[in-house]
Amino acid sequence: MASSARSGAPGAKPARQLLRQEVVEGIKRYILEERLHPGDPLPTETALCEALGASRSSVREAVKILNALDIVEVRHGHGTYVGRLSLSALVESLTFRGLLSPGDDFQVLADLVDVRELVERGMADRIVTRLSSDQLDALERHVADMRDQGAGEAGGFVEADRAFHALLVEPLGNELIEQLSMAFWDVYAIVAPHLDGFTHADEAETITAHQNIVDAARAGDVAAFMKSLGEHYAPVRRRISEARARDAERG
Repeated sequence: MASSARSGAPGAKPARQLLRQEVVEGIKRYILEERLHPGDPLPTETALCEALGASRSSVREAVKILNALDIVEVRHGHGTYVGRLSLSALVESLTFRGLLSPGDDFQVLADLVDVRELVERGMADRIVTRLSSDQLDALERHVADMRDQGAGEAGGFVEADRAFHALLVEPLGNELIEQLSMAFWDVYAIVAPHLDGFTHADEAETITAHQNIVDAARAGDVAAFMKSLGEHYAPVRRRISEARARDAERG
């Protein structure tokens, strides 16, 4: 009788795929057990083969997978190192999902807006109490840049907006929150242009909301800070709702 792997039965995996995954898990386990940090070197390919009892081809395939996930970094001519462990794979996955179809597009954007606002609202008290005067001044400058650039100058406006939100969570000193916040922002920035309808009124509303966020933080007013966050995300929620309605009419 043919094995399940050969017969293509549901859940069956070829032996080669199983071995590759075992090597992937072995390398991740090595990083954890050795308490390695981003930038630390990994053993040579030969040493990994010996330690994991795997072939050179299996180790190379595993390293490619881990490199794509940013768990390891291959520096040609130098070796393999522990990667930055960023959320780039999450960004790629969510972006593709958002661009896959209009329906997914709207839902992913709505979900991202919810998560971004949830993170900032959930940390509002800490953000307001920890922002320094220098950081508040820097936030003011980002708002000024948005005002000067305008949404018509997409690059400058978007860069100032991203810098604003990166700085907003910086006082938390929580690298995971910073990475998550920026990962969700990056996905939103890639997918959002596929929505129509961003008007000058929306632009003015968005800039005003950013300024209100800074003013509330400077005043130490957490309630006003949270209210301003809601006002900040209102224009994009409106655009998502309108885009859904237009899509429903066409469908």
